[in-house]
Amino acid sequence: MLEIIIITILISTILNLLLKQFEIPTIIGYIATGTIIAYGFHLHEAVNSHELKDIAEFGVVFLMFTIGLEFSAKHLAKMKKDVFVYGGAQVLLTATILSFLAHHFFSIEAKSAIIIGLALALSSTAIVLKLLNESGDINKAYGRRVLGVLLFQDIAVIPILLMITIFSAKDGSVSDLLLMTLGKAMLLLFGLFVAGKYLLEPFFESVSKTKSDEIFISSILLIVIGASYVAHMFGFSYSLGAFVAGMLIAETHYKYQVQADLIPFRDLLLGVFFITVGMQLNFEIIFENIATISVLLPVLIAIKMTIIYSIFRFSSTTSSRDSIKTSLSIFQLGEFALVIFELAYAKELLDPTTGQILIVVVVISMIMTPFVLKNISKIADTINKTDEPTLDTAKLDISSLKNHIVLVGYGRLGKHISYLIEKNNMNFVAIEGDIKTVKDAQKQNLPVIFGNASQKNILESVHIRDAASVIISIGNSQKLHHICQSVNELTNNTKTIVKVNKYEEKELLDDLNLSHIVVETEKTATAMFDEAMKC
Repeated sequence: MLEIIIITILISTILNLLLKQFEIPTIIGYIATGTIIAYGFHLHEAVNSHELKDIAEFGVVFLMFTIGLEFSAKHLAKMKKDVFVYGGAQVLLTATILSFLAHHFFSIEAKSAIIIGLALALSSTAIVLKLLNESGDINKAYGRRVLGVLLFQDIAVIPILLMITIFSAKDGSVSDLLLMTLGKAMLLLFGLFVAGKYLLEPFFESVSKTKSDEIFISSILLIVIGASYVAHMFGFSYSLGAFVAGMLIAETHYKYQVQADLIPFRDLLLGVFFITVGMQLNFEIIFENIATISVLLPVLIAIKMTIIYSIFRFSSTTSSRDSIKTSLSIFQLGEFALVIFELAYAKELLDPTTGQILIVVVVISMIMTPFVLKNISKIADTINKTDEPTLDTAKLDISSLKNHIVLVGYGRLGKHISYLIEKNNMNFVAIEGDIKTVKDAQKQNLPVIFGNASQKNILESVHIRDAASVIISIGNSQKLHHICQSVNELTNNTKTIVKVNKYEEKELLDDLNLSHIVVETEKTATAMFDEAMKC
């Protein structure tokens, strides 16, 4: 077994080094590694190993935990439309249509067809969020909508797994099962929220006083694994417990440190997960059913993309281009579908051949995803040629800038600051995330570019190291922290001026070497008091 582990690490390392030369994501390397190992060592039976699957599942657990960290209960409430309206509509419409097709056109039994439809409605949280986080697109408008839909899909996994249990139950009434599950869910959530509200903050405060990184990291692992295990004991997925634990820690002062410390564990275990996905590729099944797979895959993708595009295009103010990008982001079938198909097969709700065909379709769609997301803007522009064309930022002459001011955010405050900069005969370049604002500014030949200022390559493109100062004036406190982190890594924040709305936001930036923080409420209060004194 040790030999296999060493060879697996060797193959994945070499493959990913090679693929990185062509800018191909590591996810592809992990899936390919799993397939090579499975066929090279005849390990297809090892795919059914509970130990291996438990380890792989914890990759998804840590991903769900980091997702939970992004959302406090208040933040989730603010996203309720994206999560519950659009996410709910996507899952219900997709599941209904696909279940109908499975039952009436493929003669699959009604219960099995419902499970298949629901599973195929889900997308890959693990792949999509990892890639959107790496690119920084998670902070764009379409990225937030994608996140909202994925969050609902992850929540929907719980009732889907429950449905499999109900459909396969030979004894006991459905109402008894529903009541028992509801009672367990309320008890679990109540227990976790009480622990989070009254125990987490003092616990982390005690741990931080030790000034030991080892103890801090072990305490995080204890909370993640402990919450996951408690959820599993109550009959729910490990991921649900991890997600709730993440949401609770998001309410503490230790959110960003926890996030930073956990990323290596998450990425390592996600690698194991994708290796087990690759091990499930059975080429015999692929060759025997190549015609079915070749038709089924594009049809499923087309149906799913059409539904997602329609929901966002006609149910909100989303532009056609953003609706296309949203549908392109979550066109694929997800890792939770693999879990659902496996459980459905174990409960005799799915025959082996159908199950294998669906698994192959899921895996191929997951393999396609990194290539689509890497070129999502080009694909969206090709499909949607007339709406919101890509800006020609090459017209802006920023190549020779030096001792200039980098302005992050070009809203009302940013525009006024730019006016003062020009009035004093100084140069500036602004980074703005709203496409309409950028277009309007560029029509006036103003040096404003479109981009996500938390991405280092965007900051480097405006020569941030050669800038006289950096002024950050945005309203989103969460994005503000990410941007300050990126600027800090390039300039140590020695010349950064940041505007925050209130004193509490200033406290969240204490760890970023910022000596120039302007608290809006304090400055406004001082100015108003000074005016009052003049009266």
